[in-house]
Amino acid sequence: MRYAYYTLAFVVVLLLSVMGFRGMTSTRPPIEVFPDMDHQAKYKPQAHSEFFADGRADRPLPAGVIPRGRSAGEPDAAFLRADDFRYQGKNADGSFARGFPADLVISREFIERGQSRYTIYCAPCHGALGDGNGITKSYGMLVTPTYHDERLRAMAEGEIFNTITHGKNTMFSYADKIAPDDRWAVIAYVRALQRAHNAKIDDVPLDQRQGLK
Repeated sequence: MRYAYYTLAFVVVLLLSVMGFRGMTSTRPPIEVFPDMDHQAKYKPQAHSEFFADGRADRPLPAGVIPRGRSAGEPDAAFLRADDFRYQGKNADGSFARGFPADLVISREFIERGQSRYTIYCAPCHGALGDGNGITKSYGMLVTPTYHDERLRAMAEGEIFNTITHGKNTMFSYADKIAPDDRWAVIAYVRALQRAHNAKIDDVPLDQRQGLK
């Protein structure tokens, strides 16, 4: 037991001699056991460089480069304008918006794009028909809602967009997987699933009804 005390005293003295007391000043640099890449060979913004002929570390942008998030030829005002409807699914007052952004064309191709994204990311849980009977139900996920529930049929499109973006309950965010316009395409396809689920024979054009009988 005596040796244990000797060992503890030695360790304390060793630590104090190496690290010092809290608040003490020292002219020596601190000991970094885990530097965590704090010191790297890099250029700081607007620093001098011997490598380039003009002596500048910052390099001019290549001709024709486009900042991320901006389309070619798009004016600065349009780029800087915040479109809460398109990118957040909300009105100016913060309420969830209904319908789709005016600059999105809801075409067959747009809905088919939504179908492809839905099949990849949504169908495993919500099912191919949107009825909540996806493959995950076979593995114990029993709480996936059906899109044909009246609550979800009446839900604003902006709220569905918000759920895809941020997730809800056990559903994680898909913002890193589905681009904003693709989220609207998914919503358009979900609305098509809901419409088809509740369709009547009178909704089908006369020249196409024969094939359904």
